Amino acid sequence: MQVILLEKITNLGVLGEVVRVKDGHARNFLIPKGMARRATQSAVAEFEARRVELERAASEKLALAQAAVAKLEGSVIEIRQKAGVDGRLFGSVTNADIAQAVGQSIQKAQVRLPEGPLKTVGDHAVQLVVHTDAVATITIRVVGEAV
Repeated sequence: MQVILLEKITNLGVLGEVVRVKDGHARNFLIPKGMARRATQSAVAEFEARRVELERAASEKLALAQAAVAKLEGSVIEIRQKAGVDGRLFGSVTNADIAQAVGQSIQKAQVRLPEGPLKTVGDHAVQLVVHTDAVATITIRVVGEAV
C-alpha cells in the first residue's frame, strides 16, 4: 500500500514522502496513529495544501524535543535493586523501570538498551529517543541493596 507520511518516521521516510509499506503496517499502525494517510490523489492534493502547516507543527515538535534533550543530557539517575554480593541483580532493570525513574513523559518505548536489560550493579549508558532527531544519553546508576 502506498501512503503519504505526515511526520518523519525512522527507517521509513520524511514528512510528505510517498512510500510503499505492507498493508497491515499501514492499516494497523501508521494510519490509526495519524502518522500517514493513503496516497490517493485527493489525499496528496490535500497534503500539499496543508504542507506549510504540517512542517511548522513538525518543527515545533522538534524544538520541544530538543529542549527536553538539553535538560536530560548527561544526567545521572539512580535506581535501587536487590543484588547479591557479586554485584549481579536479582531480576533486572528494564526500559519500563528506567522510564518510570526518569519521568518527564518518557515512555518505555523511548528507552534504548543496546545490550538488553541491566543485570549488574554500576553505571550504564542509556539512550532516550525523545524524537527521531533528538536523542539524549543519560547514565543509569544501579545501586545494589542487601537482601
